[in-house]
Amino acid sequence: MIRRLLIANRGEIAVRVIRACKELGVESVAVYSDADASALHVRLADRALRIGAAAASESYLSIPNIIAAARDAGADAVHPGYGFLAEQADFASACERAGIVFVGPSSHVIAQMGSKTTSRHTMAAAGIPIVPGETAEDQSDESLAQAVARVGLPAIVKASAGGGGKGMQVVDAAGGVLDAIQTARRDAIAAFGDGTLYVERRLERPRHIEVQVFGDTAGHVVHLFERECSVQRRHQKIIEETPSPSLTSGLRRRLCAAAVTAARAVGYRGAGTVEFLLDPSSGSGDSTPFYFLEMNTRMQVEHPVTEQVVGVDLVRAQLLVAAGKALPWTADSLVQRGHAVEARVYAEDPANRFLPQAGRLLLYREPRFPGLRIDSGVIEGDEVSVHYDPLIAKVVATAESRALAVARLSAALRDFPILGIVTNIPFLLRIIEHPRFLSGSVDTAFLDGEGAALAAGPVANEVPDVVRTAVRAHAATGSAGGETGPHDSRASDPWERLQRWRS
Repeated sequence: MIRRLLIANRGEIAVRVIRACKELGVESVAVYSDADASALHVRLADRALRIGAAAASESYLSIPNIIAAARDAGADAVHPGYGFLAEQADFASACERAGIVFVGPSSHVIAQMGSKTTSRHTMAAAGIPIVPGETAEDQSDESLAQAVARVGLPAIVKASAGGGGKGMQVVDAAGGVLDAIQTARRDAIAAFGDGTLYVERRLERPRHIEVQVFGDTAGHVVHLFERECSVQRRHQKIIEETPSPSLTSGLRRRLCAAAVTAARAVGYRGAGTVEFLLDPSSGSGDSTPFYFLEMNTRMQVEHPVTEQVVGVDLVRAQLLVAAGKALPWTADSLVQRGHAVEARVYAEDPANRFLPQAGRLLLYREPRFPGLRIDSGVIEGDEVSVHYDPLIAKVVATAESRALAVARLSAALRDFPILGIVTNIPFLLRIIEHPRFLSGSVDTAFLDGEGAALAAGPVANEVPDVVRTAVRAHAATGSAGGETGPHDSRASDPWERLQRWRS
């Protein structure tokens, strides 16, 4: 078994991995930048090591710094979390050369599936349908423009090394082809250092479905069913749920079987996600067409909904498989029970072009309901940094039906007071209370049409100014008198310091 694990990440995913380590008796080692010296994951880990300055390029994205930290700590394994270096083949390769177990697939598989063009060829060879398109050997503007003409409009020009919507441009008219190609190339080089592009047909109003897969070193591969991720803004997921309201039982079997075939085709080890686009405009029911989109060779932000409905611990399984053990489940033992919906709470202002927010969490009180799970990397009094992704928490509601799970999520978000920074909670509420979402009929174009109105709507459950003023005033008093430390719960609790004050 793994003895000491270094977690090459921060925030809620680092906290999540630390908690799995505690259950398994594995010693956890956190890493932190100057901006995260007092972060929650640092406080929870058995040991913590500084890896650099606040800028991610000098800390969480520095392969030499993280490998050096792992060696200094005597770690025998590294968990990459998600984001940062999680899908960097160079990082997995550096771990392999250093004799450190990388909790995930091999560097070869990461490289193979990290290239969208290579993964398309691999999946097509395995018999899995891919979105119609072309990968041009000649990467000149003229050659790519000819590929767009052959694929037909509307089309999408995509970065081969892309992800998260970066390096992606939609082409709706012939006059915009060259501009889309040049913009996509610039974005791809800036984001990934690789300007290689390919062209895909743009499907009309598809649904985004992904399948959780898991493989072990003995070659066993299972799926843990699907997640619906169609509520997206600029290709970034906002709401995720399982089971998908758009799948029949027959279509679910086809999708999940295709995902297992994909994982086996590359000899996949560990937790991964095979993503598909469902095309309801070209068919219905069990025969609805679907196409391979990409494979994420890491844990996903939305993994909790699968854990809640299937009743498994994916992080624990990651550590077991990385240690050479067999999968802790068989295909026959995995079933779906109930429904789970996840909303991502971000420090951002939807009414101001989703501008990321930074500052101190003057008030942060997580709601408590039956069937509610919150994965977070912060507590009250923490600082939300300008340097990293502004995710604050993932709120997951689970119930015996979709309607009850959505209602439970709505109630939880309304009972989640956060002061000191602006969050997207009102935006999330307007999404999950929208008639189209409630009916389960959203697609990936949902927020293209409705997003602006939902982002600019009135703020739900606005906290009165007098309460904001009181919280700020009492939070500013700090821990005068020396009775509490900077991270004592009372020091970050303005209501404690108010004593007999009443609303």
